[in-house]
Amino acid sequence: MLDLLKELGLFMIERKQYWLAPIILVLVLFGALLVFAQGSALAPFIYTLF
Repeated sequence: MLDLLKELGLFMIERKQYWLAPIILVLVLFGALLVFAQGSALAPFIYTLF
């Protein structure tokens, strides 16, 4: 997993694709929110957003 992130970072630096960083960060944060809220009492409220 860390190798993938390292390669993605090197790709963005080499190709000067800096605009991809915020998109990837938002997707990772949404994924983490869904994983961590799955077993909590907030799950019904989060799932209504999607």
